[in-house]
Amino acid sequence: MKSDFWFHTQKIHGSHVILVSDGREPTDQAMTEAAMIAAYHSKARTSSLVPVDYTPVRYLKKPAGAKPGVVIYHVYQTAYVTPDAGQVEAMRV
Repeated sequence: MKSDFWFHTQKIHGSHVILVSDGREPTDQAMTEAAMIAAYHSKARTSSLVPVDYTPVRYLKKPAGAKPGVVIYHVYQTAYVTPDAGQVEAMRV
């Protein structure tokens, strides 16, 4: 959904995370947790203060002919989080 949020570590290989908002404004805690999950599932897993870019999904664009998973974005913010394996595991559903 276009009101959901997309998270990915800044210039670091890793998985992206989608925070489903159901059209509501996500809480600060939900935003921080989504950023932490993205940082944890990246090559910066053992680092501290990992930069994680996030943006509403509506601002993502897939370039023509790009490989699966490649997107570009210009409107975003950056959160700095320290991945914590215990917290990430506690969030697992």
